[in-house]
Amino acid sequence: MILEILSYPNKKLYEVSSEVVEFDEKLHELLDDMYETMIAKEGIGLAAIQVGVAKRVLIINLVNEEGIQDKTDLLEVINPKFELKQGECVYQEGCLSVPGFYEDVKRAEFVKVSYQDRFGNAQSIEADGLLAIALQHENDHLEGHLFIEKIGFNKRKRFDKEYKEAQKTSSTKNKSERKIRHQDDK
Repeated sequence: MILEILSYPNKKLYEVSSEVVEFDEKLHELLDDMYETMIAKEGIGLAAIQVGVAKRVLIINLVNEEGIQDKTDLLEVINPKFELKQGECVYQEGCLSVPGFYEDVKRAEFVKVSYQDRFGNAQSIEADGLLAIALQHENDHLEGHLFIEKIGFNKRKRFDKEYKEAQKTSSTKNKSERKIRHQDDK
């Protein structure tokens, strides 16, 4: 089932997610629904809090060398713990919860993460490149943070201004659409 993705400035996005303790059918259903939602919205990662569930669950599915987002490459990460963060890189990030906005973000270049899979089994992954970025980005969601908090004061001011203008434009457009529909009903 495709779920609704919460958008900035929804306050739920700033909630800190709690540990998963039950690795049951309910969790499996959440993971499956998150996958369908991420694919439908053309994302490469999604945290449970983005669909309104404050649990330490995230998924990542990067595009492979053939340009395909293969489900066999899907990474389901539950209760992640970063064991190591090394180096530094800058990567342009976007977010399904902050649609249409992309900005350079500074993150660790290499990470080592321990986590559990959908069955509660202990796992570990070492990553660099886009996978390392995605793991850090999605984990930030679990801590109640959005990538726009990492972009610096001036860029954040510009984002806030652009976002408010986009909201006004969207609101005005919706009002005029409602007027047109109302006139058509007469």
